[in-house]
Amino acid sequence: MPRPRRRRLATWSAATALALSVAGLAAASPASAADVNNIRNAGFESGLSNWTCSAGSGTTVSSPAHGGSSALKATPAGQDNARCSQSVAVKPDSTYTLSAWVQGGYSYLGVTGTGTTDVSTWTPDTSAWKQLSTTFTTGASTTSVTVYTHGWYGQAAYYADDLSVYGPDGGGGGDPAPTVPAAPTGLTVAGTTSSSVSLSWSAVSGATGYSVYRNGTKVTAVTGTSATVTGLTASTSYSFQVTATNAAGESAKSAAVSATTPGTGGGGGGGGGGTLPKHAVTGYWQNFNNGATVQKISDVPSAYDIIAVAFADATSTPGAVSFNLDSAGLGGYTADQFKADIKAKQAAGKKVVVSIGGQNGTVSVSDSASAANFANSVYSLMQTYGFDGVDIDLENGLNATYMTQALRSLSAKAGSSLIITMAPQTIDMQSTSNSYFQTALNIKDILTVVNMQYYNSGSMLGCDGKVYSQGSVDFLTALACIQLEGGLSPSQVGLGLPASTSGAGSGYVSPTVVNNALDCLAKGTGCGTFKPSRTYPDLRGAMTWSTNWDASSGNAWSNAVGTHVHALP
Repeated sequence: MPRPRRRRLATWSAATALALSVAGLAAASPASAADVNNIRNAGFESGLSNWTCSAGSGTTVSSPAHGGSSALKATPAGQDNARCSQSVAVKPDSTYTLSAWVQGGYSYLGVTGTGTTDVSTWTPDTSAWKQLSTTFTTGASTTSVTVYTHGWYGQAAYYADDLSVYGPDGGGGGDPAPTVPAAPTGLTVAGTTSSSVSLSWSAVSGATGYSVYRNGTKVTAVTGTSATVTGLTASTSYSFQVTATNAAGESAKSAAVSATTPGTGGGGGGGGGGTLPKHAVTGYWQNFNNGATVQKISDVPSAYDIIAVAFADATSTPGAVSFNLDSAGLGGYTADQFKADIKAKQAAGKKVVVSIGGQNGTVSVSDSASAANFANSVYSLMQTYGFDGVDIDLENGLNATYMTQALRSLSAKAGSSLIITMAPQTIDMQSTSNSYFQTALNIKDILTVVNMQYYNSGSMLGCDGKVYSQGSVDFLTALACIQLEGGLSPSQVGLGLPASTSGAGSGYVSPTVVNNALDCLAKGTGCGTFKPSRTYPDLRGAMTWSTNWDASSGNAWSNAVGTHVHALP
């Protein structure tokens, strides 16, 4: 959220759109039993043998490694994208499956010289290993292709491991064909809601995917080491097992774990949320004067169900935050008035949370100690001011492991009425392996709503693999679909938009566009060219930056969108 707002990734959108427009995103078909991996030194166990990396950008490391004892680490520079490539022998007129496991910065995988259509695929930065996969067909006279990975200019280093070009033997040698992987271990229940169970397990060497079984029946397949099984019945016990898969076949099932879904109640089908209405509107309230209308909490219109007080600030203690009311900037608004206004809003059925971060926020939760400091300091602010919970609006990155730890610790202190909201940027929710998305999934059982910011963004990828530009119904619906199909409950998804053209650098749309997107997702009407495969009648609602900018425009946003949200079925 702006104080005022600027975008650190603004220059990225054009490059992102170009990369996405050429990306080969077709689902990879499994290899046949006679196929081989034609890549040599596919796991970098022999250093960089058979590989060439641009500008000395590549090296091998022992950690992190997806399989074996080594992996590639390639570090881009301002004028170099850390491209590492290998010439691979192939047969003409043949179909191959190209895949790689990647982690870290922006990672691309592709092939050139196919004699037909060269393909590529990519992923934003990932904190855990993620598989990229695509297919290609060779031309009538093609006997070799060039396989490559690369990152992006000036971005973080990426890691790659266990590359493969599975298909007919090209005669150039390669790594041995895979064997059936071992059964997964470490299967645990990461969280539950009344209708879902989230699972996680340890990675299996040589596996390219995993199948999840509920009560002995396969219910989903994933490439990562976590999954959320949805469509469950409240107050019901289930048994889960996982298998590992690759081109050679499927492993035995893991040891079983059981989970019981809780009863329904409270937050309308999500995790946390207290007694919020089924459809809710969130608005950020500015604890500073940046030219928008200065408000007291009591001035915020009743259309807002959740008021996020922006912002708490970092202290000198790692992970800890503090909040200081800007009385001078707010016309003499006192702390006692502020606390009384919060109580009055709560008496009217509203929730007031303290927001952590914003554009300039530098709160770092990166180890157990800072996680404890975060939880303790937020809980202290809740006790001091009467806040109902916390909003996570960290736009400079977060650590999924320790932010999860911090929020679970806070939940243990505050109890089941705790409100947890999040406001990630669009790029933070492009993939379930992104740290922000992973944090949301990790705390799904206590999470109230994720209000992604559909502004200051540029072009982004929708759930259908197409690129959409901000400012349209399609941009809102196709990006929301990623969250809705990526594991979040519909009641945990909200659409975040600026209240006016002054509220953000770009991305403002009229309330009519917001309402059309809400209708498209919840009812299947008002859609643009993108139409979701199903409707989400439990969609939580919408969010805006900010109640102050809304007031500066005569509350046009909340009058239109607020009324519409509350009228959803």
